[in-house]
Amino acid sequence: MAISCIFISSCIPHKDTVYLQNKEGALNDTIPNNLTEIQKPYRIQIDDILNIRIKVLDQDNVQIFNPIGDGNLNASSAERAYFDGFTVDIHGNIRIPTLGRFNVLGYTASEIEKMIEDKLLEEQFKETANIFVTVKLAGLRFTTNGEIANPGTITLYKERVNIFEAIANAGEIPITGNRKDVLIIRQYPQGQKIHHLDLTDVNVMKSPYYYIQPNDMIYIKPLKQKSLGTGETAVSSLTTIATIFSLVTSSILIFTRL
Repeated sequence: MAISCIFISSCIPHKDTVYLQNKEGALNDTIPNNLTEIQKPYRIQIDDILNIRIKVLDQDNVQIFNPIGDGNLNASSAERAYFDGFTVDIHGNIRIPTLGRFNVLGYTASEIEKMIEDKLLEEQFKETANIFVTVKLAGLRFTTNGEIANPGTITLYKERVNIFEAIANAGEIPITGNRKDVLIIRQYPQGQKIHHLDLTDVNVMKSPYYYIQPNDMIYIKPLKQKSLGTGETAVSSLTTIATIFSLVTSSILIFTRL
């Protein structure tokens, strides 16, 4: 009886390992109810690195604003972004040559583009210069921890990364990881908040946290079966239990002989 209890509690159910299940009962719809992806514009935080480029008809007039970027061709993309980009300081400011400081904390990239363009038109150029400003994050950096194949910090050079892409780049969640309660630890101006995602439910695509943001921390909790140490699947559980039973039987025989 005791062995049966151990076996039942030690197996990881198949439904706990499958992503994007339709838990509302429909069988034919790949994406039921026409799920809509939700992503709010990202607002700049402290320590973000911005890649800013300014273009006008005569590019010689804006060389001072645009980093050369090829000074060290042996540097990695992340290293070059760090040295060539504009890092948001602890006060939420960046400093651009001749234009001075801009407070960008809490602004979107498009809002910062407009801010810089207005400043250039006010102090440096006329409308006929055809100013074109682009502001992008120098990569989307996030950290994974817990029950995941390759924990650590990763930078992806994309503007949109959903939770599944982030996990895939970190080497996937092993069978002992809890896919039903993935934690997203996100930085806000007021401090950090923890958000929960159930990756086994297709409705996760409706979540406002489905797309990760720069500096997110993704934590995967281990399932209780890992701490039990009795096996990940029915076969491995049976093998482990058989080994335990054999050891217990051997111990009893030795004890009775004594």
